[in-house]
Amino acid sequence: MAEPSFPPYNVGDLGKGVKRQAPAAGRNVGPIGDVLAEWLPASGLVLEIASGTGEHALAFARRFPELEWQPSDPDPQALASIAAWQAEGPANLRPPIALDVTGEWPIDRADAILCINMVHISPWACSLGLLDGAQRLLGKRALLILYGPWLEADVEPAPSNLAFDLDLKARNSEWGLRLVETFATEAALRGLVLIERRPMPSNNLMLRFEAQ
Repeated sequence: MAEPSFPPYNVGDLGKGVKRQAPAAGRNVGPIGDVLAEWLPASGLVLEIASGTGEHALAFARRFPELEWQPSDPDPQALASIAAWQAEGPANLRPPIALDVTGEWPIDRADAILCINMVHISPWACSLGLLDGAQRLLGKRALLILYGPWLEADVEPAPSNLAFDLDLKARNSEWGLRLVETFATEAALRGLVLIERRPMPSNNLMLRFEAQ
């Protein structure tokens, strides 16, 4: 079953910047990190979009000490949680930045962009904003990497993913699992080519796009 990426979180006093924890992050951080170890550049700046609780950012900054890790999120409560995790992190984990993919991006370059569990719990305009930003920030052969549940035109979806899709749309009519092919078509229009799809636990996928 695809992992839910919306609350409930284990939430403390957000006004004091107490860390949030998402159970799914604890389950998927290892498998995602193993793929990132194959895909990420040896050095440079990784921009993480929609960092959520900040748990992934902390774990990946620790795992990849040669990379500068820049977490981001549009939500003030998420930014407070990320900052709380960042405070105990290594020197290569930067303080979080407020970033709405549909608006102005407060950063002008990255050597890779990582987006975990955002595309299906946001309007389609956010997917297009993500691709627009990646087109601006990524140099030739730099990567846009995504993780989450997807639908594919020629692959029978898992029943749990179909149920998850219906649940998401019931929560918000603009949410829902996206077709890989539709996303890849929009990416290609922006010079981002899908070069690998990697099946992951719980009926998720990781997608690797390369800037041309």
